[in-house]
Amino acid sequence: MKKITQSVIPAILWLIISTVLLTLPGTRFPKEDWFDKIGFDKWIHIIMFGLLTWLWCMGLKQKTKKRFYIIALLCLLYGISMEFVQRYCIPFRSFDPGDIVADAIGCLSGLIFSIKRYIKK
Repeated sequence: MKKITQSVIPAILWLIISTVLLTLPGTRFPKEDWFDKIGFDKWIHIIMFGLLTWLWCMGLKQKTKKRFYIIALLCLLYGISMEFVQRYCIPFRSFDPGDIVADAIGCLSGLIFSIKRYIKK
């Protein structure tokens, strides 16, 4: 049991960090025009959710494609639910379908990386 717990600690910590970042009020972020020009926010979502998916896949004791797909789906559902939290519960934050697309790209990237890294053909 100890080994299982230790293996998911990085994923749990990243989930906590992600939740804190996604629930910060909109006024806590700098408003820079160049952020919008390069899609900075979307890149953050891609990296955040790619890392989240990979960390959960890495933490699994039994690494199978089916489990990896489930993790990627759960991470995406987490991202979608956080958009609703931002819309209804967080001041100066809104629901952004583009963020969901970026979350999906991140989850897919983490899934592909995990399959290539951990699943033997």
